[in-house]
Amino acid sequence: MAIIITNDCINCGACEPECPNTAIYENGVTWTWSKGTKLTQVEMEDGTVVAGDLPNEPINPDYFYIVPMKCTECKGFHEEPQCAAVCPVDCCVPDPDYVESEEELLAKKAWLHAE
Repeated sequence: MAIIITNDCINCGACEPECPNTAIYENGVTWTWSKGTKLTQVEMEDGTVVAGDLPNEPINPDYFYIVPMKCTECKGFHEEPQCAAVCPVDCCVPDPDYVESEEELLAKKAWLHAE
């Protein structure tokens, strides 16, 4: 499953540089598929294709957030999610809304980085 940042976040920013997929963004900041990945375009669930560098609305205006579609729990990079490892207030936790197997997370990593 993806990791989520809870509202206990103190906005310290320790997690952001640790993410190998660039899935973590500062509160209120737009995100893109292409930042930190090799994606130039993405086919959405409805079949539309969007440019990878197209800005997407921030997921959270109040504290750092993780884009669940870019989060792989650091599978294929590290033994554990690095955001959780460095978080001083333990607010990086598994997101029950995005449950994925290890195989799915590794496939997502390969897709994000065009392996």
